[in-house]
Formats: sequence, structure tokens, C-alpha cells
Amino acid sequence: MPKPSDTKQRIQMVARELFAAKGVQKTSLQEIANRLGITKPALYYHFGSREELVRSIVQPLIDDGEAFVSGQETLDEVDPRALLEGYFDFHHRHRDGIVFVLTELTTLTELGLTETVLTWRERLAALLFGPDPTLEQAARAALALGGLQDCTIQFPDVPAEPLRRASVAAACAALGVQP
Repeated sequence: MPKPSDTKQRIQMVARELFAAKGVQKTSLQEIANRLGITKPALYYHFGSREELVRSIVQPLIDDGEAFVSGQETLDEVDPRALLEGYFDFHHRHRDGIVFVLTELTTLTELGLTETVLTWRERLAALLFGPDPTLEQAARAALALGGLQDCTIQFPDVPAEPLRRASVAAACAALGVQP
């Protein structure tokens, strides 16, 4: 019999596959249990609801994102290029999770996770431009940060390093800082 953590990981893996194929709302916990060859009560032992299962899948992304933003906030001085590079690296590491988040916006909004991501962007914009950025500065930050995220998804076949260089240079241009 697998350890509970192994079972939880297997449940998450199968759930990811089914969610990707059918969507979160159209995937029942019974389907997940059937695919795993376990009973629905056994699945409920590990995850009390579909929402709890979804949250467990995206929680590593949320934890890593919060660690990145919090780490930037502890710096005495923020280097815009280093911030952008780190933000790119975070999104590149989690691009499968980011794609999942983007395809399940309604479900993730209900869980409050969309608000978390938007709050990160506001916090990073404040680091780049101060606590009260102008509309132009806020727009530049939105383009730079959103664009970095988009590049990690838009170009999945481009090797990480050239994509990082091109994406960070474009984000620097959007911010109006030297690349």
C-alpha cells in the first residue's frame, strides 16, 4: 500500500491530467477515484473537496510566488533588472501551473487565487516605482510583469536562457529602464 503522501501525489497527478482534458468543473471526484482505482471515500480522506484538491495543486506556485515577492520587499534597494529576471524565473519554473491557472480562471477566482496574483503585481510595481505610482508607471509595470508571464507561456519551445534574455529586455523597455 502506498504511503499517504504518495497517494496524495498520485491523486494530484491524475487530477491535473483530467482537469487539463475536461476542465475543473467538468471533472468529478468520482472520475479521479475511478482512474486511480480507489474509492471516492478514499479520495475524500486526502482531499475533502474538489476546491481543496485544486488549491493543493496550485499551492506550490502560490508559496513560491509569495516567497519571491516577499524576498524582493526585504531588499534595501531593488534592482529593476534583477527583479524582472527573478519574476521571469519564477514564471518559467511554474509555467505548467500558470497555464492551469489561466485556463481555470473562474474556479481560481472563487478560491481567491486570482486576487493573490494581482496583489503580487501591485506590490512589485510599488517596489519599482514607489508606493503611489502614476497611471503611466502602473501601466508600464503591468505590461512588464504581465508580459514576462506571457512570454513563458507563449514560447514554450524556446530554450530558457534566450527566452529570458529577450523577455527581460522587453520588460526593461516597457519599464523605461536600461536592459
